[in-house]
Amino acid sequence: MTAEAALTALVRTGATLAVAESLTGGLLAAEFVAVPGASKAFRGSVTAYATELKGSVLGVDSGLIAARGAVDPDVALAMARGVRQLMGADYGLATTGVAGPEPQDGQPVGTVFVAVSWASPGGEGGESVSSLRLSGDRATIRRKAVSAAVELLLSALEGKPVG
Repeated sequence: MTAEAALTALVRTGATLAVAESLTGGLLAAEFVAVPGASKAFRGSVTAYATELKGSVLGVDSGLIAARGAVDPDVALAMARGVRQLMGADYGLATTGVAGPEPQDGQPVGTVFVAVSWASPGGEGGESVSSLRLSGDRATIRRKAVSAAVELLLSALEGKPVG
């Protein structure tokens, strides 16, 4: 599954996408903007690498972050919702996790959550999150997280969301 396939599906339906990233640090947005014509559906991205930016920029509840840390499935969903609303997009896609070299928020290296949130003009919407345990070095974990996020978006676009 590719970013090109996701963008093609978005353009076909007239939908738009925004991305919120943490551990992937811009790689997910780069995956989409590398596709010619991405601007027909891709609205933009926020790289909220610092935990406090997840709250102040993306609207993730500070109590949630305080209770569970930034590496959490509900934080990923809140990031996806927040970037969708912030950028006025139909779909929000988010990544958060631990690429290493050290554990974070009590989570081991390779713990990753990717999430998608969507709303249509007709009012229907939904959200989905995938919990991943990835292996490899830091770069490999980040690349695998990007692939998983694109796959999750495609599943939602095909009407087969996970979770």
